Amino acid sequence: MTALLEIRGLTKAYPGVVANDDVSFSIAPGEVHALLGENGAGKSTLVKMIYGLVRPDSGSMTLGGSAYTPAEPRAARASGVAMVFQHFSLFEALSVAENIALGMEDPPRPRDLARRIQDVSRAYGLPLDPARMVGDLSAGERQRVEIIRCLLQDPKLLIMDEPTSVLTPQEVEILFHTLRKLSSEGTAILYISHKLEEIRTLCDAATILRLGKVVGSCTPREVSAADMAEMMVGKSLATPARDASEPGEVLLHVAGLSLEPATPFGTPLRHIGMEVRAGEVLGIGGVAGNGQDELLAALSGERPVAPGMIELKGTPIGATGPEARRRAGLLCAPEERLGHAAAPDMSLIENAVLTGRVRRGLDRSGFVGWGRARAFAEEIIERFDVRTPGPAVAARALSGGNLQKYVIGREILQAPDVLVVNQPTWGVDASAAASIRQALLDLAQNGAAVVVISQDLDELLEISDRFCALNEGRLSASRPARGLTMEEIGLMLGGAHDMHDIAPEPEAAQ
Repeated sequence: MTALLEIRGLTKAYPGVVANDDVSFSIAPGEVHALLGENGAGKSTLVKMIYGLVRPDSGSMTLGGSAYTPAEPRAARASGVAMVFQHFSLFEALSVAENIALGMEDPPRPRDLARRIQDVSRAYGLPLDPARMVGDLSAGERQRVEIIRCLLQDPKLLIMDEPTSVLTPQEVEILFHTLRKLSSEGTAILYISHKLEEIRTLCDAATILRLGKVVGSCTPREVSAADMAEMMVGKSLATPARDASEPGEVLLHVAGLSLEPATPFGTPLRHIGMEVRAGEVLGIGGVAGNGQDELLAALSGERPVAPGMIELKGTPIGATGPEARRRAGLLCAPEERLGHAAAPDMSLIENAVLTGRVRRGLDRSGFVGWGRARAFAEEIIERFDVRTPGPAVAARALSGGNLQKYVIGREILQAPDVLVVNQPTWGVDASAAASIRQALLDLAQNGAAVVVISQDLDELLEISDRFCALNEGRLSASRPARGLTMEEIGLMLGGAHDMHDIAPEPEAAQ
């Protein structure tokens, strides 16, 4: 079949790194084509060139047989190329229709736009109310807004970047049904994901990048996920493991934790209780928007609570702030990398100081020891294989996956007694994800208590000793992770289970 999009020899270099090196491949009309590679392999740069966000240094593209050189996203959209980004660009205080109108060059009248949104959403199995406020939508519904905004452009090529990272298994099925319908109508789809079993289920072809170069292609249905992972990283991947051992004393005890949200669209926490012991990994699953950010804020000290609600090694810490908790041995890594876990415009050295100052002794008498800080940053980079020209680079210059490795490594190398991480491998390739999971297991093996909050159920079942579900700000009782089925987990995530504190406060128990 004649190619819809043909890429020939695209090259793009930045100071110190060649992001794409003579990349060539093609996509046919109606084809679902996967783009695979480790973090830093060049996927993001490549799709930015296709979408007009970045200009290539050399090489060429054709779309529908004609030369294609988009100078900006507006030109790409006019040519029939649309993109759904991993990070949604929506205003929570505006309605669905208002958000969609903002992304259109010449939006129709509000009444006509609402009718078009309803027609397209019904036609593609993506129910959406144009009048609803975006702040009231689930993560899956917000993604529908982004997809409908693209479909209203009647695209020839739809680029999707990590589209299932915030979806439940049921929402993934709905999305796949929509993408198959688009494919059957002739729309080509360029699909980026680290979830290789999804690639095998959905995609017709795959192109694999490594260090900016095309290193292979395959038909995903004809190879295993392990085969694709090996092509991506150039070596076999080890399954994370640790020696079996009995958990030790309770290090983190939470009882009756309630907290109102900090924003109008947040989720209140309601009577949360849990215990985590030394040498144990507690997995907390939940669909995005059910209180994960609020729970981490309460545990980290960003949102102080009543003193008795949180105890660390038997000492009440609910009223203390983040620095006091770090000093006492409780460290946290939030989901949002840029702006929360790391300061975008500060160097990796400076970001190492931000949380490592106390436990790594990076300052004396109020003065930062920059030599020690640089050594700490270099240790993180080496131990966690962070792909960067050096520790003086700004955090925003790293790919999402490499920054995630840096943030997780920064906390682990401070030897916490308790580590709480939210989405530890979000947007991270198979090799880096395996490395991060092994590091978390090693931390537990050495006697730490680890709490992993994640929407990746396979990840939680792989590394957790116990599992519980967060639903509308309430936490279920924990269950042994071994032997749990996806059906049981699905019910827990939906709230169809007995929610209660492990050690409820007297008034909560009445």
